[in-house]
Amino acid sequence: MKCLKCNYFPAGAPLLSYLSYWDMGYMNGTFCLPARPPLSPASYQPLSLCYMRFDDCMENEGVVFQSGDARFSVGIDGSIYTQREVAGLSGPVQFTVTASGPHTHVWETTVKLALMGQPTPSPPGNQIRVEQGKEGERKEEEGVKAPPEFQAPPTVIMFPRQWEMSSKGLRRQKRDWVIPPINVPENSRGPFPQMLVSIRSDQDRNISIRYSITGVGADQPPNEVFSIDPVAGKMFVTKPLDRERRSSYHLRAHAVNMNGERVESPIDLYIYVIDMNDNRPEFKNQVYNGSVDEGSKPGTFVMHLAAFDNDDNTTANGMVRYRILSQTPHSPIPNMFTINSETGDIVTVAAGLDREKVSQYSIIVQATDMEGNLNFGLSNTATAIISVTDINDNPPELTSRTFSGEVPENRVNVVVANLTVIDRDQPHSPNWNAVYRIISGDPIGHFTIITDQHTNDGMVTVVKPVDFEQNRAFMLTVVVNNQAPLASGIQSSLQSTSGVTISVVDINEPPYFPTNPKSIRFEEGVPAGTSLTTFSASDPDRFMQQSIRYSKLADPADWLSINNTNGQIITTATLDRESIYVKNNIYEATFLAVDNGSPMASGTGTLQIYLIDVNDNAPSLLPRESQICERINRNAGINITAADTDTDPNVGPFVFELPTFPASIRRNWTVSRLNGDYARLSLRTQYLEPGVYEVPVIVTDSGNPPLSNRSIIKVKVCPCDENGDCTLVGAVAAAGLGTGAIIAILVCIIILLSMVLVFVLWMKRREKERQTKQLLIDPEDDVRDNILKYDEEGGGEEDQDYDLSQLQQPDSLEHIISKPPGVRRVDERPIIPESQYPIRPVVPHPGDIGDFINEGLRAADNDPTAPPYDSLLVFDYEGSGSTVGSVSSLNSSSTGDQDYDYLNDWGPRFKKLADMYGGGDDE
Repeated sequence: MKCLKCNYFPAGAPLLSYLSYWDMGYMNGTFCLPARPPLSPASYQPLSLCYMRFDDCMENEGVVFQSGDARFSVGIDGSIYTQREVAGLSGPVQFTVTASGPHTHVWETTVKLALMGQPTPSPPGNQIRVEQGKEGERKEEEGVKAPPEFQAPPTVIMFPRQWEMSSKGLRRQKRDWVIPPINVPENSRGPFPQMLVSIRSDQDRNISIRYSITGVGADQPPNEVFSIDPVAGKMFVTKPLDRERRSSYHLRAHAVNMNGERVESPIDLYIYVIDMNDNRPEFKNQVYNGSVDEGSKPGTFVMHLAAFDNDDNTTANGMVRYRILSQTPHSPIPNMFTINSETGDIVTVAAGLDREKVSQYSIIVQATDMEGNLNFGLSNTATAIISVTDINDNPPELTSRTFSGEVPENRVNVVVANLTVIDRDQPHSPNWNAVYRIISGDPIGHFTIITDQHTNDGMVTVVKPVDFEQNRAFMLTVVVNNQAPLASGIQSSLQSTSGVTISVVDINEPPYFPTNPKSIRFEEGVPAGTSLTTFSASDPDRFMQQSIRYSKLADPADWLSINNTNGQIITTATLDRESIYVKNNIYEATFLAVDNGSPMASGTGTLQIYLIDVNDNAPSLLPRESQICERINRNAGINITAADTDTDPNVGPFVFELPTFPASIRRNWTVSRLNGDYARLSLRTQYLEPGVYEVPVIVTDSGNPPLSNRSIIKVKVCPCDENGDCTLVGAVAAAGLGTGAIIAILVCIIILLSMVLVFVLWMKRREKERQTKQLLIDPEDDVRDNILKYDEEGGGEEDQDYDLSQLQQPDSLEHIISKPPGVRRVDERPIIPESQYPIRPVVPHPGDIGDFINEGLRAADNDPTAPPYDSLLVFDYEGSGSTVGSVSSLNSSSTGDQDYDYLNDWGPRFKKLADMYGGGDDE
C-alpha cells in the first residue's frame, strides 16, 4: 500500500523536533540529549528522549521497531528511550531504526542524537542520499544545515539507490525519491541567473549524462523561470519571483544518456517562494459606515473594519494590526472609541454619547502589517463614519400650560384648537412623533386629537356634535407621549400635560319632530275632512323665542293637508288602501317645520298612516281563458281561482258557482271545489261541439259583508289526442274556422313559399349571368367612373408659330430700331463709355483691403453699363395679325341688323340665350 500525502518537518529542533514522511512510512531526525549528572546503575531510570512518528498507511498493525544501537530502544508507540547512562558521550550519536511489518515490509531511518549545548555537525556538501525499501517505500539519510526559519536548499542532489528484500538478503535498487523543498525568496535582486541546486547521477562517471527539467516555470507557462545546465546539472532561477502571483513550483528533473535513453527515474523538485513584506494592507472600502445608540455603555460594539494583506498571513508580513489615529469631533472626550488591534472591532470606551449634541463621528483607522511594527511595517488608512442613532431620551413638552378654542354647535370634523409641542429627538421618527390623549373633561367623546405628520402639532377635532343648550364649554386635560416608549431611566416631563378650554357657540338650530317618523292607524275609506292627528315640531333653541310654521312637503296622492300654525293633519280625499301610493298598507307623507330665526332653519318629519283593510273590493276570476277537450274525461277540467285586492280576512276562502240563467250553462258545465282558493270547471255532458264558449262564474269572498262578482271565462272546446292535448286542426276549429277555411289557409301558405323559392332562384341566375356576360357597350362610351373628353379649341394660327427671337439678347441696335412701334425690348446694354474701376495694387496692404472693396462697390453702383440693366422687360408679345375674325363680333348690337330668333328653335338649353338676344325691344 502507498499513501499519497507527504509532510515535511525540519530536523535539528531540540528533543521533539523531527522530520516525518508519513506517506512513505519513513522518519528521520536529529535530536539533542539533555545533559545530566551520571547515575548509578541501580538508580538509573530509562529516559524518554523523543517520539518518532511513523505511519505505514495500515494503522501500524504488527509493526516492530529495532534500534541499531544497544544504548537506545524504541517502544511500540515510536518513543526512543535510553537503555543506559549516556552522560559520558563526547559527541553526537547516530544509529539506525528499522521498522518491519507482517507483510515483509522493511523501513529504515537514521536517528542522530547530540547533547544539548553542542553543535550538530553535518556532512560535507550537505549531500542527501535516499534509499528505498521494498514495494516503493522510501528512506532518507539527511545532514541538516539550515537556519531556524526554513530549510536551506541542498547544493547537490544524487540519484539514489534503495534496498529490496530478496531470498539472498537485502540488495540495492534504483528508485524515485523526494527531496526537501527548495526555498527561494521573492523579489530577489539577482544577479540572474541565480543558481539554486546541482543535480547529479552516480552514473556520470561512466557515461555522459544530459539533465533537463519539466513543469510549470520550465517548459510550461510561465516559461523559462527556471533553467538547468544540461551538462553540469546546475539549476538556476532566471528572474525575480513573486509569491503573490505564484507561491510554489513543482518541477521534475530528468537524466538521459546521449541517445536520449532514460538512465534515472525522474525526481520531483518542489520550489517554495519565500514571502517578503512587499504589500501594504488594503481596506476594501475607503469609507466605512457604522452606528451606535446614543447613551451606549462603554464596551458597546460599534462596527468592524478589515484590511487584507496579500503577503503570507502565516508570517509577520501578513499579520495586520489596527489602531485609531484621530477622532472628529473631540466631544465629549477625544477618545470615545477604541479598536481591537487584531480583529478590527470598534467599541465605545466612554459614556456620554448624545445625538442631540454630536450626531456623527469621523475616525481615521490605520492598518499596519509586521504585527503593527511602525518601524518596519507598511500601513494604510481608512475612514470610519459612526452615526449616533437616536433613542427616546427626550420626552415631548407642550409649549403652553393652557390652550383654548371654540366650536359652533352641531358641527363635526372641525379643528377647534391647535396644540404645539417641542421634542429634541430625531424628527419624523417614533421617538419624535407625538401621540395626544384626552384624559379628562370629555366623558362622551365629543373630541379627538389628530397629530399633524409634518409639524407634530395636535389638532383638537370635533367628532360628535355638541349642543349649546347642554354644554356651553368643555375643560379638557391633554397629555402627550411619543410613539416609542421612553428610554430606560428617562422620566416624563411635567410639561407633557396641559389644559384645553373649548367654548361652544350657539347657532339657530332647526326645529325637529320629537317622533319621526310618526305612525298612526286608520281604516281605509276615511272621508275627506277627517282630522287624523296633530304633527307638531319642537325648537331646540330654548334660549330663543321663536315661532314655527308648517307646510306640506310631499303628499303623493294629495290626500292630506296641515294647519300651518299648530300642525293638525286633515284628510282632503278618501283614503284607499288599494291605491298605488300605498306600500305594504302604509301611506307616507312628509311635512316641513320652519322657524323665524336668523337665519331661518327648517326640519322635516314623516307621517306614516297604516290603513286597515275593509272589504270594499269584489274578487275576480282567474284565468280568463282556457281550453278543454270536446269529450268528457274524468281527469279533464279547468282549475280556476280568484284574485282579490283586499287582505285577510276579506279574501278567501272563495265560493265558486254557476248562474241559474241561462239554463244551458248548468246543463253543459259543472264546478267542483278543490280547496278554499281553487275550484275545477269541467263538462257535464259526454260531448260538446268544438268552439269557443263564454262561461259565467259567480265568485264570492269571505268578507263581512261578503262581496260577489260575476266573471266570464272563455273556454275553447277542441278535439284531443290520446294524451288529452288539443290537436292543431282541433284548435283551429275551436277558434271558429271550418274545414274549407283551413284548407284555403294551407294552400295560401304553400303558394307563398313557392313564390319565395322562385324569386331566390331567379336572383341567383341573374347574378351568375352578370358575372359571365361581356359588356355590350364600348368602354369609352361607358360614362361610369370615366373621364369625359371634350373637343379642345386651340389658339389662332399664329399661336402655333412662335418667334423665339423675341426672347433672345439682340446683337445690335439695328434690330431694335427696325421693330414696329410698340413692340420693343429695351433691356439691352446702353451704348456709353464704360466706367473706370480702381486698380488693385500689386502688393496690397492689409489695411487697404476694406477701402479697395468699398471703392469698387461705389463704382459698380454708379456704372449704367453694369448688369442688371434698369429697363422695362417685355415678355407678353405674341405676334401681330390673325386670319380669323375677332371674338368681339359676338357683342350685342343695338342696330337690330342681327336676328337671333332662330335660337328659340334650338330647344330649352338655348332659351336663356334667346331671351337675351332674341325678339323684344331693348330696354
